[in-house]
Amino acid sequence: MKCHLTFGWKENNRNEDEVYETWDKARHLLHRRGYQFALLPKCGLLQRLCSDSGDSSDVTLELHDIPGGEDAFELCAKFCYGITINLSAHNFVSAICAAKFLRMTEAVDKGNFIMKLEAFFTSCILEGWKDSIVILQTTGRLPEWSENLGIIRRCIDSIVEKILTPPAQVSWSYTYTRRGYDKKRHPSVPKDWWTEDVSGLNIDLFRCIVTAVRSTNMLPPQLIGEALHVYACRWLPDTTKIKPPENSASHIEESTEEKRKDLETIVSMIPADQGSVSIGFLLRLLSIANLLGVSPVTKTELIRRSGLQFEDATLNDLLIPSHNAQDPHFYDIDLVGAVLESFLMQWRRQSNGEQSQSVRSIKLVGKLIDSYLQVVAKDVNMAVHKVVSLAETLPEIARTEHDDLYKAINVYLKEHPDLTKAERKHLCHVLDCQKLSPAVCAHVVRNERLPLRTVVQVLFFEQEKGAHKLPPQPQEQFPTRKQTKISRNEVSKVKLGPHEQSSTAEGTRRSSIHGISGRDHQRVGKSGGKLQVESEQRLDRKEIAETLAGKEKEIREEGISGSKLDPKKLIQRRSRSDHKHSKSTER
Repeated sequence: MKCHLTFGWKENNRNEDEVYETWDKARHLLHRRGYQFALLPKCGLLQRLCSDSGDSSDVTLELHDIPGGEDAFELCAKFCYGITINLSAHNFVSAICAAKFLRMTEAVDKGNFIMKLEAFFTSCILEGWKDSIVILQTTGRLPEWSENLGIIRRCIDSIVEKILTPPAQVSWSYTYTRRGYDKKRHPSVPKDWWTEDVSGLNIDLFRCIVTAVRSTNMLPPQLIGEALHVYACRWLPDTTKIKPPENSASHIEESTEEKRKDLETIVSMIPADQGSVSIGFLLRLLSIANLLGVSPVTKTELIRRSGLQFEDATLNDLLIPSHNAQDPHFYDIDLVGAVLESFLMQWRRQSNGEQSQSVRSIKLVGKLIDSYLQVVAKDVNMAVHKVVSLAETLPEIARTEHDDLYKAINVYLKEHPDLTKAERKHLCHVLDCQKLSPAVCAHVVRNERLPLRTVVQVLFFEQEKGAHKLPPQPQEQFPTRKQTKISRNEVSKVKLGPHEQSSTAEGTRRSSIHGISGRDHQRVGKSGGKLQVESEQRLDRKEIAETLAGKEKEIREEGISGSKLDPKKLIQRRSRSDHKHSKSTER
């Protein structure tokens, strides 16, 4: 019986001429070497097809969709002809799938190709580390065949077994290129040695491995979190390198849907243990979630997890670029505000605000937010209402003093010189002048950018402090003997923004509010034979009175009236006016 074999593959990357050339070459070689004597004895599929043709002397067999294509069929044909073949982790999957398709089993011929491939898989592939990972990577071309043949499951079991091996017993080759690691200087294996190699797999295989490792409870949650961090750094976009907002859209590629799936899967795998991943990593995932437009469930979970660890954040963690084309500001202040709201919600629920630990926690967050405001205040596109909203979100207990908040306000006023009078009032009404240090108060009364209302309030409070320290004499309304003292050294240490310092030298210039100036006094005394020099800068209560009298007209224009400038009445009026202003702003 004479047989002709014709086979072809449906592959888009080959043109028609190449396919015909392959067919002709295969047909010629098979005829010349004796097709019926080489392939038929080892291929059960060919035997069945030939038997179905009956007693015909001329049989043509057409084989389509051989798994692995012509390369895989060539490996099977060479094995049948006794030609040496080179097997590796890169071509093993296609070879065994093609052999299964041709039914090259032991039932057809003893010592057949499938048995040889199984032996190679067990003794070489599964015993190695990187070969098992390469096998999993190649299964993407033939996923159904690989799953049905058990190749994926066996490789995952082998990889998980090696991951659970104590680092001291690891002897196989692995990839570890993280900064600070040198094999010569560090002969011991790092605990996360496996994360970089596993991160090369697709998200489904990666999830299977991580899930299998977690189910054993043999590795700490922080190590699982590190694996997720390495995978995210490899496959998710780096939002810190994207220039918002005009260029952010160009970074959303055709693979957005795939990356969105990767992100949602990574979030679902984060261990429930607090601290398994860092707050910086969570905030970065949240920023990527906004960029890719993930599901609300994923974003809500990220905000919740970030809120749980918000007190551990640093300023650099919060400096996340914005990707909102509608709001052309550089930093994503809305993201920080959402996480802060989540933190406060959980903080109020878990404590009554009186416990020492909860107070410490809220004060840490308060300092962090004020430092963040000082940075975002430099953004020329940052709207006033966003800064005020974030500053007002914190409860009163979060700030024992308002020095840092004043610095942020001062920076914003300097970077936004075109603010209207109403906007400056709206910005400064979040400031509690009673919580300012003496050094900052000295700067406030000389700050020409501040609304007059804020300056007058500071003057009143300084006047009131002096009155409490020394009762007024009957013949004087503003005694000058005792004064509020402000150390010149303290004033010089106040950092109020770039390129700005408090004036502390002798002959300090007068501000727009006349009558308020710094007085330098040097007191020289002897104590125990040692010379003591004290340099002070004071706000004289008599000068305060003169300033208030000189500015009576401006004060009345600001809405502050009355024959006696009572600080308490001023505060009440300020509260009422601020309340009305906030309502008008909301409208």
